[in-house]
Amino acid sequence: MKKTQITVIAFAAVVLTVLGGIALAQQQDKYTLKVPGGLAFAEFRGYESWEVVATSNSPNLKLVAVILANPEMIAAYKAGIPGNGKPFPDGAKMAKIHWTPKMSQHFPDTTVPGALHDVDFMAKDSKRFADSGGWGWAVFKYDAASDAFRPGTTADKPPQANDAKCGFTCHTVVKANDYVFTEYGKR
Repeated sequence: MKKTQITVIAFAAVVLTVLGGIALAQQQDKYTLKVPGGLAFAEFRGYESWEVVATSNSPNLKLVAVILANPEMIAAYKAGIPGNGKPFPDGAKMAKIHWTPKMSQHFPDTTVPGALHDVDFMAKDSKRFADSGGWGWAVFKYDAASDAFRPGTTADKPPQANDAKCGFTCHTVVKANDYVFTEYGKR
């Protein structure tokens, strides 16, 4: 009887280890994604805990967003960039997380994040992205059914050029702000 129990326990342990490994691999899958031109999801590891710069909404796309920045970007904002006319330093990064809004169950007139829609990234590297204002961009769409991200494409709304320059055309209207739309609000 003991040999059978040990065999069952050993088999269960192997099955749980394999399933746990598969789950972990699926969780880390997003870090293997990369857009043409080299901007990779892995370059933004830990973005979920970066400091909030601002929130936004896009009424035409019916999305709400939070814009986060890494410590280099936050330090630049606190130093007065871009308002002081200086550019953001290389290594500055931002992440913008979009959700479809839903009504709060506790405050009916308030919207809160609902389903995850996508994550947008931008990174300052004046050598690597010299031909796009020193910035690289990436959009990664989220699919709830597969619980996975994929690079944005021209078939998406809004369409994405699907490379590290995908944001350059849109961001040229804020060239005077070093291609950054998001303002760092007073705190």
